[in-house]
Amino acid sequence: MNHERNMICVCEEHSGLCCTRIENLGVRIGDVTILRDVNLHVHCGEFTAIIGPNGAGKTTLLKAILGEVKHTGHLRFMRSTGTAKERPVTGYVPQNLNLDPTSPTSVLDLYAVCRSRSPVWLHIPKRVEQRARECLARAEADHLLYKRLGALSGGELQRVLLSLALDPVPELLLLDEPVSGIDQKGLEMFYGLLSDIRRNYDLSIIMVSHDLDLVARHADRLVLLNGTVLDSGTPREVMEGESFRKVFAGMR
Repeated sequence: MNHERNMICVCEEHSGLCCTRIENLGVRIGDVTILRDVNLHVHCGEFTAIIGPNGAGKTTLLKAILGEVKHTGHLRFMRSTGTAKERPVTGYVPQNLNLDPTSPTSVLDLYAVCRSRSPVWLHIPKRVEQRARECLARAEADHLLYKRLGALSGGELQRVLLSLALDPVPELLLLDEPVSGIDQKGLEMFYGLLSDIRRNYDLSIIMVSHDLDLVARHADRLVLLNGTVLDSGTPREVMEGESFRKVFAGMR
């Protein structure tokens, strides 16, 4: 059953982006239909977690929102004033990043490459270094500024990538299984960090996750996806629903 509960969007006056509406979205690659008739309403300031089995189209949905895959249907972004916005400022944290563990490249080097228009192998300006430190502090990672990328733990790397996604501070933050391979302590820290970021900044979060217990504690809304939206609502509503039981029977 494809349905959406509680469709009223409640927005604070200071809100930048009010909501994201996904209407009848479909993705077809060759002869394979990945997504069909996806309808979602991501409310202003909400933390929405997308769950579902492997191959359900979760990553494809994020890529459609990013504009990286062609899709049918509509993506609508509305501000609290009621006016439409063509595309919000969007931050993205990928599932993983392949790094050469022997490379001398530091976190500062990565930031400078991403944010500086001039070659960074000769000199990194002090203003760029200071900006990198401030950016990393948003994700409690400023102590990693000079550490080699190859020497970072999984949790440290994800905090670095999160800090890059927050510069500039986005209106919509997309995370594709950002804690894959991180231990339990790292998981708890990362989800706590996301909760702090949502409180401190005016943004909405859409996160693909397999960590059902943690998203049940931290997310405002769960979306159960398997080619289409099977259920959507509060974590309790979704996890007590028949669709959830059918999808995850024997998997927990």
